[in-house]
Amino acid sequence: MPRHIRKGDKVVVTAGNDKGAIGEVLRVVTKKDRVVVKGVNVRNKNIKPSQANPNGGVIKQEMSIHMSNVSPEFDGKPARVRYETQENGTKVKIGVSRDDKGKKVEKVLCEIHSADARPSGK
Repeated sequence: MPRHIRKGDKVVVTAGNDKGAIGEVLRVVTKKDRVVVKGVNVRNKNIKPSQANPNGGVIKQEMSIHMSNVSPEFDGKPARVRYETQENGTKVKIGVSRDDKGKKVEKVLCEIHSADARPSGK
């Protein structure tokens, strides 16, 4: 599956119990195509007693969800993503979405590589 999601991205959950929730990606598990999103899919986890926590107890923890159930967030709505290399050599991530009238809207979400960091290819 393509890696359209990275750590630190803002995403919208498109399927599951937390559908519509917006959060930041805390971790990407590439081998299983899963992501951990802050505040999404929170479960209770029992902790054994240890030296650091002698009583043990129950903590709330975000569990992973499948990468296909999230989309990058663009103005509060899910968006598709494409990558472009600009004339100055900078590689950017572009979010593509539709507005209320159905017209396509594009916006640069972030810069992947700066122009001076990319090899010239010569």
